[in-house]
Amino acid sequence: MNNKNEDRVQWVYSSKNNSELSQRYDEWAKDYDKDLSEVFGWIAPKTASAYLAKYVHPDSIVLDAGAGTGLVGLALAEHGFQNLTAMDLSEGMLREARDKNVYGKLDQMVLGEPLSYATDSFDAVISVGVMTLGHAGPDSFKELLRITKPQGYIVFTIRTDVYLKNGFKEKQEEMESKKLWEVVDVSEEFHPLPTGEPDVLHQVWVYRVLNY
Repeated sequence: MNNKNEDRVQWVYSSKNNSELSQRYDEWAKDYDKDLSEVFGWIAPKTASAYLAKYVHPDSIVLDAGAGTGLVGLALAEHGFQNLTAMDLSEGMLREARDKNVYGKLDQMVLGEPLSYATDSFDAVISVGVMTLGHAGPDSFKELLRITKPQGYIVFTIRTDVYLKNGFKEKQEEMESKKLWEVVDVSEEFHPLPTGEPDVLHQVWVYRVLNY
């Protein structure tokens, strides 16, 4: 990977707030798909989508939380999903997602802040590449839980170091102990960016919503 692309990722990670993060993604949006596929070898969308498809019927209403340019939507479409909503903080990324023609709705919102969706809006939520450095924190689970129907699924990828060091492990276990959700599946650790960031490891987590 060349220094320009490595610098761009660190530049995004180092955003001081959601406004700056949104602006930086707006600037990256046009080159994002090319960079992620050709330079980084980004496989997390397909990996996580396969886990969702294992537990969720393709007729289900699914939110792609932190959809970016829609790579997860494309991967879900390959599994037959059609009732997809994209949500992202970046208007530029959502424009790219719209061009994929796999989402029925696209909404600009911020994961980690109150979401304007009604309670029990979705059969499932998927969030890929958002639980990472400088992005959504563990408090974002509260709203994802609220908008997912009881017995629905929340599927997400998370960096293993972020899981251990940034409060996710404690929050996930707390929500499980309160019987808000139950863990259904956890992937082995894998390299989501094998050519771009070979030292970074992620896991896919699958939860079933119980109460809120």
